[in-house]
Parts: sequence; structure tokens; C-alpha cells
Amino acid sequence: MLGPADVQRIWFGCGNFGGIGSSPKLRDAGDSAATALELLDHARRVGLYRFDTANSYGGGASEIILGQWLRAQGAAFVRDAQIATKVGNPHGCPPGETPLSAAQIAHHLDVSLTRLGVERIDLYYVHEFDRVTPLEETLGALACATEAGKIDRFGISNASLADVRAVRELAGDSLGARFAYVQNEYNLLAAADAEELIPYCAGHGLRYTAFSPLAGGFLTGKYRTGEAPPPDSRAAHEEMGQPMALLMTDERIEAVDRLRPIAEQEGLTLVELALAWVLRRSELASAIVGASRPEQVHANAKASGIELSSETVAAIDQALGDVPIKDPLPAPFAKPGVTHRAAQR
Repeated sequence: MLGPADVQRIWFGCGNFGGIGSSPKLRDAGDSAATALELLDHARRVGLYRFDTANSYGGGASEIILGQWLRAQGAAFVRDAQIATKVGNPHGCPPGETPLSAAQIAHHLDVSLTRLGVERIDLYYVHEFDRVTPLEETLGALACATEAGKIDRFGISNASLADVRAVRELAGDSLGARFAYVQNEYNLLAAADAEELIPYCAGHGLRYTAFSPLAGGFLTGKYRTGEAPPPDSRAAHEEMGQPMALLMTDERIEAVDRLRPIAEQEGLTLVELALAWVLRRSELASAIVGASRPEQVHANAKASGIELSSETVAAIDQALGDVPIKDPLPAPFAKPGVTHRAAQR
């Protein structure tokens, strides 16, 4: 069922600009600058005004392209737009350094501000915890950035409930008031956060934002059992092949196939069904959705206004059955049994 579109809950994802994500090996696999600028134009036309990027996407190309586009939009639009970027991905860190040290955060923040052409970043994420830098040091650097007026609010990404609690505990009253968002993967095949983390965020004034609501394109239905991945898909790229292979089991592909008749009965595409399923949760603040073609921008915006009945949600649950959710990939700096290293006192 279609309701009024709520595009305020959609962040336009710029993770494919100049590359796919942060990997240096995928710099040639993303959207060209010309394509990215066209997609951003379409995003504005459908009413999107929130944009999510990172200092490491495309080796910095994503921020550069978004900044170029913003400068062409006029002061009024830029004033009302919301820009989120990130720091802390190991691919953006020189050898021998740790991604979330005070020095690295200060350096990359200034670089991001220059690339984006703004004086202050609306939302600055810890992309992922490096588990080496003491959390007190990381939060101290963010406190300095807020005091200097360089960032308005901050969030954390790829975070566990223990991470969220640790940040809330150590941030204190002043910086804690700026801790606003938690951004994690959440979709039909990665819904573990629904049990504890999403309710915790809702209960403590934190806005949970879902990234990869289409599971990296898997939930579009483009993959078929026994068939090679489409040449333009993520799974077709050698660098992405192994991570996608962990997701692309016959069991999960068959589960997606069982969703097709449900979508058709509702007059929806699989993409619209999957996005509507994510956005149906009122305690989930928003979702980050990218696009590779202009028509996808429009479809994603449309999905923000789709309301699923309880019967449809039940049918989706039945179709998925006991299919295993996607296991999270270990972060490069993660150590078994280690949450955050405490500062040496």
C-alpha cells in the first residue's frame, strides 16, 4: 500500500562514487564523476537532501564529487542539506598509524571539510572502531572537533551494543549531547540489531540508521541459483566476490525467490518490498540507499512511502523461514574478545 513518501528518512548513499566503498582495488568499479553528478541531480529532484559519504570512499573521490556538486547548488540548498561523512576506515590510514588516533582524526577531518567545501560537517561518524586506539583518545579528538565548530553531531558505525554503551559512558555530558546516530547494516538478511540494539537506541535518544538495506544488491533478485552473477553486479568483481559468496548461498537465493510473489501481489518490486520492510520500523530513524541509475533514485524515494500490512510482514517472515542471516565480516582491527582498549593510566 502506498502512503505519503517520507523522503526525510532516506540518506542518499555516495559509497559508489569513484569506487565501490573504500577498497583501493575497486577504484575503477564505481560510478564516474559524470554519472555521480547526474545521480545527485536526480536525488535533489525527488526531494532528497541528506547525503552520506566517507573520507575513504573511492580514495576520497566521493567527498570530492559531492563537494563539487554542493558548490553548484546554491547557498540556500547547502544550508538546508545534511552531510554525513566518516573517519576510521583502515584504507584511509597510512601504514604504521591507527585510524582513530587523535592525529588521524584531526587530519582527515580537515581534509573532508576541504573536499566537501563546507565549514562544518553535520554528522561525523566513526566508520569502524580500530580496537587499538584507546576510546578515550578517539572521543577526545571528537570533543575538540565539536568545540572548534568543525562538526555538529557525531555517530558510530559498524557498532555493537557494547560499543554504544561504552561511548555513552565515556563521552560525558557535553560530548554525549552530540552523540546522535548509530549506523549499522540492517536488512531482511541482517536483522540481528532488531532484538536489542535498535530498541536500546530508541530508548536512549539515538537515531539508528540502516546501511545496505538491499544487502549489497542481493535483495534486488539479480542473483540466480546456478547462474553467473550479472557482469555489472558487485559479485562479479573479484575483490567483492568472496564477501558476496558468503551471502550468496542457495538457501538465501531461494528465500529471495519466495519473496517475489509477495512483492507482485502488493504491486511492488523486490527493491520496494525490501526497503519498505526496513523502513516499517518506527524506531528506525532512517536508511542509506544508493543508486547506480536515475530511475533507481526515484524508486528508492517511492519506497519511503510504502506501508506494509501486518499480513504482508507475516508473509515475508514465513517466506524467509529459518534462512541464516548474514554473518558480519570481521573488521580488520578486530581482536577476539576485545571491545575497546582502555587508555593507559
